[in-house]
Amino acid sequence: MSSISSLANVHSSGKYGDYEGKNEKELLKISERKNLLIVQIVQYKNSNILCESIDLDGLKLKNEPSNVIYNDDTRILWNGPKNWFLVSKKKDLIKSILKNFKESDFAITDLSHSRAIIEIEGQNTKEILKKGCPFNFNILKKNQSINSVFNGIAFTIDMFDDNPDKVRLFTLRSFGESLYHSITDASLEFGYISI
Repeated sequence: MSSISSLANVHSSGKYGDYEGKNEKELLKISERKNLLIVQIVQYKNSNILCESIDLDGLKLKNEPSNVIYNDDTRILWNGPKNWFLVSKKKDLIKSILKNFKESDFAITDLSHSRAIIEIEGQNTKEILKKGCPFNFNILKKNQSINSVFNGIAFTIDMFDDNPDKVRLFTLRSFGESLYHSITDASLEFGYISI
């Protein structure tokens, strides 16, 4: 069974907005990320296991606000106290997670098909996000994540890079098209390439 992209009806390649006369390197790049494993890991309050002792794809869980731990294939975003959001290219990693996390200590939820993922890259990325989100993006740094709202839509931001700025936005699949329209509308002023 193949999955259908959450943005299949709205995302199409091309240049949009104020792109004429601009170098392509100056334009924002907006794309949809698909086929990633997304797992929420929540440690129960009565669990005595030290999260730092747990290894996932060579990464140790950390209970530090806004922290993202990562390697080439996997990123683990702190999502709240004893709550993490794992995103990986390795879809078979779910088997290892289910095997190594005891049900008496952790709730594991596969969210892979319930999220829309929008990636934005370019020098005006933070300016786009400022248009619809109350967070102070001047303090958001590389390998940090936050949960907030964009024009009333709840989402998670993973700050991939800061030279140039590159973020991934995660939202519920049912809000994917609305978030996509809000982001692309906010991007028209700068011009963007939809990949």
